[in-house]
Amino acid sequence: MKLSILQVNSEDLSPYAIVCGDPFRAEAIASKLDNVRELAFSREYRTFVGESRGVAITVVSHGVGSPGAAVCFEELIKGGVKTLIRVGTAGSYSAEVPPGSLVVSTAAVREEGLTRQLVPLGFPAVADSDVVRALFEAASETEGLVKKGITVTLDAFFQGVEEFPHNKYKRAGALAVEMEISALYVIASLRGVRAGAIVALDGYADADLREVYDPHTDVVSGAVEREIEAAIRAIVKLNQ
Repeated sequence: MKLSILQVNSEDLSPYAIVCGDPFRAEAIASKLDNVRELAFSREYRTFVGESRGVAITVVSHGVGSPGAAVCFEELIKGGVKTLIRVGTAGSYSAEVPPGSLVVSTAAVREEGLTRQLVPLGFPAVADSDVVRALFEAASETEGLVKKGITVTLDAFFQGVEEFPHNKYKRAGALAVEMEISALYVIASLRGVRAGAIVALDGYADADLREVYDPHTDVVSGAVEREIEAAIRAIVKLNQ
């Protein structure tokens, strides 16, 4: 079956997928695998397949924001993917979890516009516990700080005249904010598959990102490498 938006054949996909925003990060993730093939590059969706320790893994980019990412998640699931892990970056809510740290998302606050069109507002966006466990164990085997907890998914990146909801979620104990995880978790729940996410912190959420945002530092690059390694190792753990 040909997936119309990803432009790949479902027969070429594996049951495990790593998803990320950036098409070039997808290429970087795929470069860590053996026997890699690039299947398609359609819009923001770039798809690779490869394997690690004999476990077949699909890698796909989904772009920025929940609506476009949701298209990717839905088509992967339609194509037979049963476990999805998002690898990405996020803004920290606390100096105790500085840039360069990793956060495994156990659940996500639904501060985006997509999922309210899919499920009631009271429906939670929660990761699969087995995926969380495998991600946290694998990330803890790398060097550097690793935390697990609640993340926030938000549509807006740069500030406008409306206030961001950062302060209330920081006080409530959320660890970080990004733009796609809640969509992943809700769709996974709706379609009966497993999902989890790990993010590398690349700055502080309450900063003026137009002035200070710089994800291209050595400390962030190192954290991205660690999370990629953790995601691949987590999939191997889940397959055992």
